[in-house]
Amino acid sequence: MIQCLLSFVIGVLLIQQLPELPQLQWLFPGIAVVLLLVVRRNWWLVFFVSGMLWAALVATERLDNQLPESLQGTDIQVQGNITGLPQQNDRRVRFDFNVTGSSQLENFHLPKKIRLSWYFPERKIAAGQSWRFTVRLKKPHGNLNPGGFDYERWLFSQNISATGYVRKMPDPVLLSRKPAWQSISVCRQIIADGLSTQLKQSLQLGVMKALTIGDRHDISQSQWQVFRLTGTSHLIAISGLHIGLVAGLIYFIVLKCWAWTGILRWSPPKVAALAALVAAFMYSALAGFSIPTQRALIMLTVVMAGIYLQRKVHPLNTLVIAMFVVCLIDPSSVLSAGFWLSFMAVTLIVYALAGRIGKLPYWRSMLKIQWVAAIGLAPLVIFYFQQVSIVSPLANLIAVPFISIVIVPLSLLSVIFMFFWPSFSAWLFDWLDTMLYELLRVLSVLSELPFAALGNSGNSVWVMFLALTGCFTLLAARGFPGRWLGLVLLLPLAFTNGETIKPGAIKMTLLDVGQGLSAVIQTAKHTLVFDTGAKISAQFDMGSHVLLPFLRAQNIKKVDRLIISHSDNDHIGGAHSLLQGIGVDQVVSNATGPLEKYSPVLCLAGQSWQWDDVQFTLLAPGETSLKGENNQSCVLKIATEHGNILLTGDIENEAEQWLVDEYETQLQAEILVAPHHGSKTSSTLPFLLTVKPEYILIPAGYRNRFGFPHTSVLQNYRKVQAEWLNTANAGALTVWIDKKAITVESFREKEGKYWHKKN
Repeated sequence: MIQCLLSFVIGVLLIQQLPELPQLQWLFPGIAVVLLLVVRRNWWLVFFVSGMLWAALVATERLDNQLPESLQGTDIQVQGNITGLPQQNDRRVRFDFNVTGSSQLENFHLPKKIRLSWYFPERKIAAGQSWRFTVRLKKPHGNLNPGGFDYERWLFSQNISATGYVRKMPDPVLLSRKPAWQSISVCRQIIADGLSTQLKQSLQLGVMKALTIGDRHDISQSQWQVFRLTGTSHLIAISGLHIGLVAGLIYFIVLKCWAWTGILRWSPPKVAALAALVAAFMYSALAGFSIPTQRALIMLTVVMAGIYLQRKVHPLNTLVIAMFVVCLIDPSSVLSAGFWLSFMAVTLIVYALAGRIGKLPYWRSMLKIQWVAAIGLAPLVIFYFQQVSIVSPLANLIAVPFISIVIVPLSLLSVIFMFFWPSFSAWLFDWLDTMLYELLRVLSVLSELPFAALGNSGNSVWVMFLALTGCFTLLAARGFPGRWLGLVLLLPLAFTNGETIKPGAIKMTLLDVGQGLSAVIQTAKHTLVFDTGAKISAQFDMGSHVLLPFLRAQNIKKVDRLIISHSDNDHIGGAHSLLQGIGVDQVVSNATGPLEKYSPVLCLAGQSWQWDDVQFTLLAPGETSLKGENNQSCVLKIATEHGNILLTGDIENEAEQWLVDEYETQLQAEILVAPHHGSKTSSTLPFLLTVKPEYILIPAGYRNRFGFPHTSVLQNYRKVQAEWLNTANAGALTVWIDKKAITVESFREKEGKYWHKKN
């Protein structure tokens, strides 16, 4: 039976790799195949095909529930309930909204769950409230880049079928509020508000919220960086470790207390198992029944059911049953890195510790668990995040017992006392805050070590599987024949599958940074970054969320030159994150003020250099004073004997005419990055006729408020017979120029899955 359940999971996983879902007409032949296999009693194939059919059906239903095309960008009046905890920053509050109806759209099917932003709200938004809003929606869409976070995949896995924002007029109307006893979300909101009050000045507020109610939105970027570099991010999620600890503690207490009472009508193990399960359920509810808590709760349920029924359940069987149930409830769970990391961690621990002769002392067991987790999970961590923490075993050895045995139980106790003895709760939270501060100081020191993390990229799924096999071989019991072969299977991790760039060739990636610009140009031995995208908020900018992950995915350790075309936020916003996250040899910009601490070189026409038989020349700004900051943008031409690229920043009509007058035929380039994102004040016909581009790449945001690219500009592109592509629809665009050809690839077309829009 275990093989059958695994076959179901594999079938679910296979569907998630498809670029397009099977059509519904395949459903009935699929059911017929399942029935035939049942007759032939080929059970593992029955489960495999059933997993595929189930995953395809659920995915089709979710995609069919998305916002109709005709409703994109229109004002719609909806009413419904706020679910989960809203996320607040200095500009907006973001929340999930369950739609219950709309008086305007009787003939349209609205999505059941949408994600809304309300900019500068005049009233407090809280879980459990019912509102009537006028909203403007769009289909799920996100930036799509190599190595970057796939927002569309996340929205799909959360069953969110549209995103949008609340309109100011007409005024939003608060319809009702649910009491705490009717909604777990309201209880979580009350606790979150209490924590914000008691730890108002604490830098550890976000970490405390994460450990008590699973809300991680207030954790700062610097704290996340420490957790990532030390391999302790898993401790900040309410998952198997914390839920298992709480359940185990309750089980032990109830078992001893019930046995002491002498009541034998119900056996102490059965009563303790039920109590532990209730405690685990309540703790999972505090975390909003997130996917990690669901996995842990299912596994714990299987274990406690075995105790209650007095049946011994093998740990690996428990693991497989939990995987099956999670996939049955939500097939999209397999899209999460956390799904595989958590199940693999448990598998490794059981594999390395169970069935061994003799019982290790507690401290040796802890050491072995950290060592096993660090070694065994390394291939998966590198595959998903392009880096693995070297200091993880030491960091976890310190942090795991401290957080699990001290911080989590006492923080939950403090939450309980918050409602009955506020002064004691406040004192306890202050003490826990001090302890967390000291722990983060230790982890911060470890994260700053030069060898804290090892980066790698470009490894395929097959390399990852080989490395996992090698890890299991190395971690086998002493005496297992050929354990040294595990080292051989790990060797492919030391190499990357990145494409080789030869001298004279160029690889340019125009990143999908929404309404902004960022391009990475690679030659054989050098890297140049042109602009860094926008800074959206204090916690989010394109430098940290798009540019740095891309550079890690490309295994780029250093940037030779950073050019910031001008000081508009959508071009310079991510610069500080980039400069703090990776070594940069030189900064060139006409916006020297904001980057003064990095000793920038002023960007001026005439500057030129050569890397690996590729010529780089700054064509603008010149000494002539042009109106507006956009016209002072740095303009860079990259030239090889095989083709040329022209990056133009935000230049407009006046600067374009100056370039035509100044350079004439020297402007010719096969690849043109559209001036000013395709605005109607740029891409004039004389300029385009002078450049003579074959491809025009437009760095614009999806359904941006400016209407870029403008229809008149697209008409000009057609007049010069240039093929144009927009990052909003194509994702990151990769240009290869070498002696073979000039090619342009869309990341959305090349790597997109069925949940990605391809329009």
